[in-house]
Amino acid sequence: MVDITPNSPPERPVRKTSWFPLTMMAIALVVALGAAYGALWGVHYLWTQTSWFVPTLIIVIKSLVLLVALLVIIAFFLLADRKIWAAVQLRRGPNVVGPFGLLQSFADLLKFVLKEPVIPSGADKILFLLAPLLTCVLALSAWAVMPVAEGWAIADINVGILYVFAISSLGVYGVIIGGWASNSKYPFLGALRSAAQMVSYEVSIGFVIITVLMVVGSLNLTDIVNAQDKGGIAAALGMPWFTMLNWFFIPLFPMFVIFFISALAETNRPPFDLPEAESELVAGFMSEYSSTPYLLFMLGEYVAIMTMCALTTILFLGGWTPPLSIAPFTWVPGVVWFIAKVSFVFFMFAMVKAMVPRYRYDQLMRLGWKVFLPLSLAAVVIVAGVLQLTGWYR
Repeated sequence: MVDITPNSPPERPVRKTSWFPLTMMAIALVVALGAAYGALWGVHYLWTQTSWFVPTLIIVIKSLVLLVALLVIIAFFLLADRKIWAAVQLRRGPNVVGPFGLLQSFADLLKFVLKEPVIPSGADKILFLLAPLLTCVLALSAWAVMPVAEGWAIADINVGILYVFAISSLGVYGVIIGGWASNSKYPFLGALRSAAQMVSYEVSIGFVIITVLMVVGSLNLTDIVNAQDKGGIAAALGMPWFTMLNWFFIPLFPMFVIFFISALAETNRPPFDLPEAESELVAGFMSEYSSTPYLLFMLGEYVAIMTMCALTTILFLGGWTPPLSIAPFTWVPGVVWFIAKVSFVFFMFAMVKAMVPRYRYDQLMRLGWKVFLPLSLAAVVIVAGVLQLTGWYR
């Protein structure tokens, strides 16, 4: 007989329940809760340490806000530089990325960041990458003492102008290191020329700053701005509301001109961009750089330009003070006046770039050592004599 009954399914072996995953999940949960409790306790402990933690936290927050605002403003100033140059040459300039080309700088940022950096095989890789970082960090560090409005400074130190001058002088080391680490003759030659140029014009800038400091009697940047607000020509003429007459660009106009031209040379701006002259040195000390390191060099250069524009505003254009101390000028916040004046100085930088032909290197050195140095040194003597005889501004 044939068995036609259906076959019963095979019995499955009974699996024993494994407690290992559950145990690990429980342990992980306990560790996470403990870490969260420890973090909360640590934050509570630090928050109670008002003597050092809260001031440090406030400084960190203010620094981050300043850096973000500065980098965003520089992005649009870079666009303005290209637009002004284009307008002088009857071109449209960047106009594709975003409305009116407003996002062009951010598109360039993405392009540089996403490109692969190329490091020459014979270069000193550590110094090669350290140089642009050093240049950018030093340029940003100068803004730690820059007052953009009354009380709006991360560190309002009494030697603020000395700090800015020292930081700007250290920027040349990034250029020298970058040119030497490239292990190529053209970048090294460009670095030497840039170093010689920056050192040459720092001398005249230093003497110009000395004339302002003698008039004010303080190294504090806030005091320099306040000296242009409460005393000067306007007070002598009985018009204290006409604040613009108090600004130092009027009594120290030759020093203002020397400082402006020296700032162009200090930051390698045209017509003094000899370290980056394409027709002579390919791209100067940046010949071997690409991608993000090149971006850091250019960012450091534009931050230095902004620093010089801000310093010109503080030393000669009254900082955040309005031109007239009457309504509606006094209704505008001081930071708005500061940004407007910095924008005006940058506009003059851009116009010089578009209009003045490039100097030869011997002309550049002659202007710095044989013209600006004697003039600025003589101005120090003259200003000191006038202040000693008249007591003006003191």
